[in-house]
Amino acid sequence: MQFADTNVLLYSISTDPAEETKAERARQILGDRDLRLSVQVLQEFYVQATRAGRANPLTHEHASALVESFLRFSMQDTTKAVLLAALTTRARFGISYWDAAIIEAARLSGAEVVLSEDLQDGQDFGGVRVENPFK
Repeated sequence: MQFADTNVLLYSISTDPAEETKAERARQILGDRDLRLSVQVLQEFYVQATRAGRANPLTHEHASALVESFLRFSMQDTTKAVLLAALTTRARFGISYWDAAIIEAARLSGAEVVLSEDLQDGQDFGGVRVENPFK
């Protein structure tokens, strides 16, 4: 099972010609029915997709509709278990809390791989491995 980080969702909506290859790859990833996401990933997507400083920011309505469409994937809620596990992972591996929460949401959802451009490609976080799908 694979878990997608926020950057996969953001690349899927990119209209930047310099990101065309990444956008195509992101859309391929989102075509996989077995993909997993978390509420945190959807929250981050909404904030980044609509922020005023973004080139071509999405409207609230468009971003909200996309968030709703992403609910078709298996979803890991943000829970006390995610929070507590993320605190431990943050301390153990020296990563940000938010990255640790992604790792732990993936783990609790049953995913063994996190697809992310933001974390170190190939790093194993106690049984959850990071793969950069855009390299």
